[in-house]
Amino acid sequence: MPVLSAQLRQAAAELAAAGIDAPRVEAELLAAHVLGVARGRLLLIDSLSDAQAEQFGQLVRRRAVRIPLQHLTGTAPFLDRELLVGPGVFIPRPETELLARWGIEALAGLTDPVVLDLCSGSGALAIAVADARPDARVYAVERSEDALPWLRRNTTGTGVEVLPGDVRTVPLPAPVDLVLSNPPYVPLATAVPPEVGHDPAEAVFAGAEGLDLIPALIERAAEVLRDGGRLGVEHDDTHTPAMSALLAAAWTDVRTHPDLAGRPRFTTAIRKGRAPS
Repeated sequence: MPVLSAQLRQAAAELAAAGIDAPRVEAELLAAHVLGVARGRLLLIDSLSDAQAEQFGQLVRRRAVRIPLQHLTGTAPFLDRELLVGPGVFIPRPETELLARWGIEALAGLTDPVVLDLCSGSGALAIAVADARPDARVYAVERSEDALPWLRRNTTGTGVEVLPGDVRTVPLPAPVDLVLSNPPYVPLATAVPPEVGHDPAEAVFAGAEGLDLIPALIERAAEVLRDGGRLGVEHDDTHTPAMSALLAAAWTDVRTHPDLAGRPRFTTAIRKGRAPS
């Protein structure tokens, strides 16, 4: 029977040659997937069956041609969840966990809050809030016919309500306490890793400057947020000046937050009080 440690060394070398950043980690994650165990339990396993070794080798070869790891395992971790992902839906990134944590903290002190996740994709942000705040009414808005089946699978049993439609036109509940969004925001000319090519382009790119959708998203958020309600939007690291300009009129306490690498990654703001009509 193939020895697991030797299989892992060979796989890590193959993935390293393909330019994978963490080849040993990814080799172990693929082996754990094949064996149906947590990665930490690999230390307790000496060998693979011939069928398992063949499956493992096939997955390593597919990863070496830069098919995303998450498409091979069928899941992506996000906070305390493993979300179902695959072709047609954007794979949630660790950086977006920072926005989710901010959003959860922003609800402190509120009872039965109402939350919107715009451009929800896999449902990562909406589900994170629903898990942390079972008293919240959480809505996930998504227009992609390819992403919606993944969103519905992931939100089943979470209490999140899916609202199919374009964030620019879909009817939204109001008033809302919190709006979160990880919209498409990458400028078209930006070079991206090969794995990003497996994400749906409409979930990644947003015109020449990456700002085709964000202004409309901010406008919709301003319409439905209560006075003092909060907004958090992920964006490109070049967008800080644009975000400040877009949030100048109807918002206060505008702050940009760094990602795990220290780059500007999401901006938050508070809806100003409206003048009496």
